[in-house]
Amino acid sequence: MILAVLPKHVAAVIRHQKDPMRALEMFHSVKKEYGYRHTLLTYKCMIEKLGSFGQFEAMEDIMAEMREYFDNGSLEGAYVCAMREYGKKKKVQEAINVFERMHFYHCQPTVVSYNVVMNILVENSFFLQAHKVYMRMNDKGVAPDVHTYTIRIKSFCRTNRPFAALRLLNGMPAQGCEINSVAYCAVICGFYQGGYHSEAHGLFNEMMRLGMVPDVATFNKLIDALCKKGEVKEGEILLDKVLKRGVFPNLFTFNIFIRGLCNKGLLDEAARMLERLSREGFSPDAVTYNTLICGLSKNSKVVEAEKYMKRMVACGFKPDAFTYNSIIGGYCKLNMINKAEKVLRDAAFRGFVPNEFTYCSLLHGSFENGEVEKAVSIFCEAAEKGITQNIILYNKFIQGLCCHGFVFESLELVSKMEENGCRPDMWTYNLVINAMCKQGCLSDANTLLSDAITRGFLPDIFTFNTLVDGFCKKSRICEALEIVRTMHDHDVAPDIITYNTLLDGICKTSNSSDVLEMFKAMIENRCMPNAVTYNIVIESFCKARKIDKALECFYEIQKNGLSPDNVTFGTLISGFCETWDLDEAYALFRRMENQYKVPPVVSTYNILINAFSEKLNMDMATKLFREMVDSGYSPDKYTYRCMIDGFCKTANIDSGYYFLLDSIKKDLSPSLTSFGRVLNCLCGRQRLSEAVQTIHLMVQKDIVTGVRNMIFEADKKEAVAPKIVVEYLFRNSHITNRAYDLLKEAVRDEKLLTKSRKKKATSRTSTKEAHIQ
Repeated sequence: MILAVLPKHVAAVIRHQKDPMRALEMFHSVKKEYGYRHTLLTYKCMIEKLGSFGQFEAMEDIMAEMREYFDNGSLEGAYVCAMREYGKKKKVQEAINVFERMHFYHCQPTVVSYNVVMNILVENSFFLQAHKVYMRMNDKGVAPDVHTYTIRIKSFCRTNRPFAALRLLNGMPAQGCEINSVAYCAVICGFYQGGYHSEAHGLFNEMMRLGMVPDVATFNKLIDALCKKGEVKEGEILLDKVLKRGVFPNLFTFNIFIRGLCNKGLLDEAARMLERLSREGFSPDAVTYNTLICGLSKNSKVVEAEKYMKRMVACGFKPDAFTYNSIIGGYCKLNMINKAEKVLRDAAFRGFVPNEFTYCSLLHGSFENGEVEKAVSIFCEAAEKGITQNIILYNKFIQGLCCHGFVFESLELVSKMEENGCRPDMWTYNLVINAMCKQGCLSDANTLLSDAITRGFLPDIFTFNTLVDGFCKKSRICEALEIVRTMHDHDVAPDIITYNTLLDGICKTSNSSDVLEMFKAMIENRCMPNAVTYNIVIESFCKARKIDKALECFYEIQKNGLSPDNVTFGTLISGFCETWDLDEAYALFRRMENQYKVPPVVSTYNILINAFSEKLNMDMATKLFREMVDSGYSPDKYTYRCMIDGFCKTANIDSGYYFLLDSIKKDLSPSLTSFGRVLNCLCGRQRLSEAVQTIHLMVQKDIVTGVRNMIFEADKKEAVAPKIVVEYLFRNSHITNRAYDLLKEAVRDEKLLTKSRKKKATSRTSTKEAHIQ
């Protein structure tokens, strides 16, 4: 009798069935057919189907049933299927358990099983464990094959050891394994990821010369690695080379390039790449459109993203959650919450059901706009739709509340989360602890941390660093150090951020010896200092006027392979200026660009300009000012204040007055102290028309805030406001008694008032070259 149903038919049905439980039901029901018996093929298909949908409990039941009917020695293929499915879902331990059970059930693993488990470990960054599996494989006498070596190469490359990977590649022929393009491309990827471009390029050319042309799938992996590193142009160069060898890209290749261009912000090129598809004989798919839409939305080109979504629909593709969430998220980041809501309404009309990512975007947009009530409304709407039980949404809502100062409301929400079926995680507590520290509620933050630990949550480095930073900012160094001791109790090692925060706090509150002691403790604990660390230590020595020690620290930066930055030089130059050693300060200023290739910035110039102004060396101060402007830097309020004060102290009122007018013209008005100095000098020289003009400029620019608004009658504002400004300057000791007496009368003098109106600041252009050059 011929069977109506054959195992190959059952296998085909299982593969094409979209519902795994329906496939399982059919798998069991077919056993009732007369004479039918499942084969290894049908069991493997069922294992793959259940595993791919995450139905692992049912998958394990099928494997147990399979062991009852077949010789366990022949089941390696099924075990390999199970391991791969666990690996795809990142369930590493479960995959290892399947591998270990093979021995228990007397199924001796071959090189295939070892390769699968090693690959799962490498893909999940368990490199040491993968090496142990390899050593165990050797001990069992299982000979490695080309796939084994390729996995090993991948492991070396991902641990930034591409040269070790290259040695392994070159040694493969001696081990009886023929090198292929997959192994070559794995090493090439490692070189590119490690930043060894010339080595990678040379190895690729060598592969081409040997005739090992990668297939399109292997080449796509190489291109993907390059694009993730931002090396899109290099990818295009390699593409041209393989095209000449007869390897043609597929749609996936173009999708990788489009994603790489979008990640680099080259959106016009990404759009042109999409247009190029049709010329190459391809039709964009939903992934192509979604990639471009996501890139445009992230780079604030949401209107263009919407146009591509409409084009996507016109081409017969239905936008999915990723499409809508990209556009909604893009509008929310631009604070265009109304636009985002319109897109959501249109999407809902087409059947889209918003998820936690949709609501997270809407919450972000509402909080960014300062619309806290609207954010609360959105959160409640999500609750009505049963989405609030998601920790992602809760954390976004709590983060927004904390940013707007609703810290204790956030704490209340945390306490009610479990009642609503959602357990907080450590990040939830971190958000509230961080907000409490920013508001100075350090005791409350510490108490909340203790509560979290009591409830079984393990604090992480972010938790502790937040508390250390909070205590240091309040100059409570002893309590910050106590937090560090607590870190050790929880097996959390202080990192560079912890130590830098402590050093900065100690630097601001203690002497340099305490800073040095903490610096030594940091090194003893094997936490290597970075440039920020050295900058803090240098600042501490400069504050203590121990410039020699600061210089020793400066040279140590270079010995340790680090580079000094603008903060380093600014701190040292300021230290020299504090000790009035302006020659050394100026010499270091010149060396920073000439020798160390660190161009000075405005703050660096300001340190020296202020020092030379204080020393009344206005020739040097002016020279530096001119150099700063010529170098393309814009002086700020502090720069002008230093120049004005210096010229006034040296009785060069023409230059001081010019710089004052120039600063007002550029909306960089200096302090009232500087205005007072100029007015005192003008009055001392009896230049009352210019002094009156300055008072009127102060009124016009609202330098003394709110003076004009104090006078309700419009026709009196021009006459009364200058008098109020003069009174204010005198009461706050900005002008002398003599200047006050002269100005009090001068602002009432109609002749002087008329003269000051006619006289413009620009009329002094004849002295401009003298002031600046």
